[in-house]
Amino acid sequence: MWKPELLAPAKNLERLQVALTYGADAVYLGGKNYGLRARADNFSEAELERGVEFAHRRGAKVYITLNAFLHDEDFTGFCDYCKFLERIDVDAVIVSDLGVMRTIKNCSNLKIHLSTQASCLNGYAARLWRRFGVDRLILGREVGIAEAGEMRRKFAAENPDKPPLEIEMFIHGAMCMAFSGHCTISNYTAGRDSNRGGCIQSCRLPYQLDSTSSPVSFMSSKDLWGIDQVGDFFKHHICSLKIEGRMKSSFYVAMTCKAYRRAIDACATGELTPELLREIASELESIPHRDYFSGSLESPAGEGSVFQQFAGNNTGTHDYLGVVLETTGEAIALRLVEPLSVGDEVEFIVPRGKPIRYRIDRLFSVKGDRVDFMRKDGVVCVPKAEALNSVDKLNLVRLSPSNIEKNLVEI
Repeated sequence: MWKPELLAPAKNLERLQVALTYGADAVYLGGKNYGLRARADNFSEAELERGVEFAHRRGAKVYITLNAFLHDEDFTGFCDYCKFLERIDVDAVIVSDLGVMRTIKNCSNLKIHLSTQASCLNGYAARLWRRFGVDRLILGREVGIAEAGEMRRKFAAENPDKPPLEIEMFIHGAMCMAFSGHCTISNYTAGRDSNRGGCIQSCRLPYQLDSTSSPVSFMSSKDLWGIDQVGDFFKHHICSLKIEGRMKSSFYVAMTCKAYRRAIDACATGELTPELLREIASELESIPHRDYFSGSLESPAGEGSVFQQFAGNNTGTHDYLGVVLETTGEAIALRLVEPLSVGDEVEFIVPRGKPIRYRIDRLFSVKGDRVDFMRKDGVVCVPKAEALNSVDKLNLVRLSPSNIEKNLVEI
């Protein structure tokens, strides 16, 4: 049965590998130039080659962001970069600007996906972009699923001899307070151009409206989640479901990919029950996030979409602990993002199946010395037990909430 593509963000090579390990069909990422995430790690040319090779070995695709709004001086070296991307066989590039698009067409045969930054919101614009040579439309986040489906149907009726209109839509992640990113707040608050990769998310900061009021965030949105709308994406044949988050952690990437992979696969087989949706939703609650809402997927976002709180994120129900660097028959090596101590309860997040819950009673350094504690950013080894046989490289680990005791397996 047909399924939509699950498309995940990749800040760096580890995020790319984690996304594909946890079920993504494709990843989108940026090189060192020409994209809108200047503060992401971004990929060197050597890392791009490694990432594309890793993805293609697994039957996955890689899309490169070239979606900044460029000035004339920004085009230096641009054609050479496009030829490099074509040579390493990237699957498509994501573009906002007509001049960038024309340059790509003139110097390469790269497939072009229209960025959400171009704010394609209606069928007339969709048909125009197709005539300009766009292979896929990433619609503005202001468009609903039913609207997108109607665009596809009208295009097919008017163009019966042409391939169907490919439409990609966001299903999860942070939302922009402006029309698909057309914002200049960072230009005025920090002297950094939002539309050339310099956004510092000034809209997410708390502000005081006057000297007597308390600081509050009133310009930013709640986070999008479309877990309840997965069936509608199937119904309207939206070809790609996109997770936002090139600045997010490996934990975020793993949990969102695993959740939406389960939902998509279950929907394809008619097994996406309300009970399963609730279970998946609880896993999405485990990662740091703002309050969730469905955006404009069903109806236009209204007053209830505004995140009117002081704090930046809800904490989530679990804390990200680390990633598995390697496994052997005797041990599992973890790189930690938080400290780990003997006695801590952890959960290994395997790509399929429920988390494996453990209480740690032994830890070893990479030299084999027994330790009781390992600091943040350190590497530590956990003895391999039978219950951990399914744990593999690039699997994520989180700390269990201290009040949860059931189903605990002790090493």
